[in-house]
Amino acid sequence: MSMTQSFRMYRTVAGISFACLALSACTSPTYGTGKSASEQLLDDLGNATSITGDQTKRNVKYNPRPGLVVPAQARAEQLAQPQQSLANRETNPQWPETPEEARERLRAEAEANKDNPNYRSPLLAGNGTNGQMTETQKWEAFRKAKADAQGGTVVNTNTRKYLTDPPVEYRNVSQDQLADLGEPELKKEKERKKNAALAGTGKSWWNPFQ
Repeated sequence: MSMTQSFRMYRTVAGISFACLALSACTSPTYGTGKSASEQLLDDLGNATSITGDQTKRNVKYNPRPGLVVPAQARAEQLAQPQQSLANRETNPQWPETPEEARERLRAEAEANKDNPNYRSPLLAGNGTNGQMTETQKWEAFRKAKADAQGGTVVNTNTRKYLTDPPVEYRNVSQDQLADLGEPELKKEKERKKNAALAGTGKSWWNPFQ
């Protein structure tokens, strides 16, 4: 094959390839953009390598953001005040006192009455050294705590000792509910045996003539 024939063959193949590429570009989907995927790729590459950038974006006018809409002064005065928090002793007198607050209160009370000879701080209630409990008092406190744990004494349910204790109104139970012992177990056992016997015969207790 001569050089001229080879050149003609290469030119024919290149022409056919270019025609196929152009035809595929014309028939490829545009996905609503008006441009095929190949055209969009060429435009993106051109914009990426362009120095001036897209001229259409330079002509976009941006409106300033409007200001905040605030109510009128007369209407603002009619708004309800926010509810105060009740999780402190300043706004809620029934809020339980923590051990730290009780200690600070007793210290301030002792400091205020340091010149009073008749005042005795609860922090020095023990008879031992520096307000410590004696061995006898420790054993008495231990016996009392053990009796309370076993139900020997009635615990005062009208006050909250710890923050984890439920509110007082949740622990008040009416006397009728306390006196109600429910249905006796013997009666329930007789009823259960009676129902089991009737279930074996196929009869019902409410229909004795069945």
